[in-house]
Amino acid sequence: MLYVDALGPGGEYRTRSREVITDVAGTPVAELSIVPPLYVSRTVRTQRRVAPLPVARRERALADAADIFETAPLGGLDFEGYVAMVSRVAGLPVAVARTSAHGVAEAVRGAVDAVTPARPVGAVLDWRDERTRRGSAVWARRGDVLAVHASGNSPGVHGSWAQALALGFRVAVRPSRREPFTAHRLINALRQAGFRTEDAVYLPTDHAGAAEIVDAADLAVVYGGQDVVDKYARDPTVLTNGPGRTKILITADMDWRAYLDAIVDSISGQGGMACTNATAVLYEGDPRALAEAIAARLMTIEPLPASDERAILPIQPMASARRVAEYLAAKSRGAEPLLGADQVVADLGDGSAALRPAVHLLERPDVDMLNTELAFPCVWIAPWSREDGVAPLRHSLVVNAITTDEDVVDALLDEPTVANVYAGKHVTSDAAPEMPHDGFFADFLMRNKGMIRD
Repeated sequence: MLYVDALGPGGEYRTRSREVITDVAGTPVAELSIVPPLYVSRTVRTQRRVAPLPVARRERALADAADIFETAPLGGLDFEGYVAMVSRVAGLPVAVARTSAHGVAEAVRGAVDAVTPARPVGAVLDWRDERTRRGSAVWARRGDVLAVHASGNSPGVHGSWAQALALGFRVAVRPSRREPFTAHRLINALRQAGFRTEDAVYLPTDHAGAAEIVDAADLAVVYGGQDVVDKYARDPTVLTNGPGRTKILITADMDWRAYLDAIVDSISGQGGMACTNATAVLYEGDPRALAEAIAARLMTIEPLPASDERAILPIQPMASARRVAEYLAAKSRGAEPLLGADQVVADLGDGSAALRPAVHLLERPDVDMLNTELAFPCVWIAPWSREDGVAPLRHSLVVNAITTDEDVVDALLDEPTVANVYAGKHVTSDAAPEMPHDGFFADFLMRNKGMIRD
């Protein structure tokens, strides 16, 4: 049994209250320490009393932490052992888990560079800059401590909060009990690299502790469903990461066959579990041939155990997989199932199941169905017309517009509820350090203060 202890200002802390972590087959693999709300509030107060490390030390420590994360034994696991554990517990295909874990290291290594594009050109980082003598903006933190309520669908969610460390925040992470290993490994790596115990803490906790960590910190990042987004919608100190509802739009002037690889990759890449996976494809005209081609590609994906290097599909405990299929069956009433809910659950014989892809063809762009996002390759395909406009595409993290019509691209960029617009032969999960995910993270962390001095 692996023990995953809290990491507080005083170091490792093994609590009397612990939770057993099981893999997708129900086998116990670890015990996770659960800290009480009082420990959370005291820890955050301690973090607030510590000044940030000097910039150069932060930059050096982040680079070193990335190397340690990828190479050193941490928390009782070497890198491959850690990847295998994430795969077993989260049901993430092992190759996807490994790629995502390397992505975390790259994000930590590039955290300093990642915040640079967000800084306004008229702002300086240090008030001692000569520009403040004649009047300038100073880019300043909105607080001292950032809380992170992490999700457990992929290690990749832990790459972004390293930017807060780069900017001088202290960070308190509440990991998902679905996958508590990435945050534990990363915070151990940060501490070995030179960050102090107060700079980054690991606080597994219950619901009361989760509320306390948000209340105690200055700012918070929270992952969850639409209920979480709604809960914090009016709180300017909380940044929510909810459903992506990513979509692809293809206009009649384009031959969708030339883009089929990118479309299928957008649906099934990363196991279909990411917020940037395509949930819907809209086509200007009759989408049946497109839908049948997508279904033909997706139905060839073989259900395999998550530990198989060839695995693509996510794994869940059998009971959870059946609940997903039942939910999909209810939501898809009125749609034509090309790959329906009845074939989604693929029993692996060990108490777990792979989730086969689902493809449904709609008669019209039903917004409720188009925005039904599930954590496996599940896509809704519908006709689209110019009269429909951007209405069926709203509330999307990414829309890839496969079109030559610049007016369509303009309309999507002008739509406030569409976060990112791609155009062309791009997978919807494409990313770059200079390209914001849902705005730059530093937009939330920082503000501009005016300053002039003698």
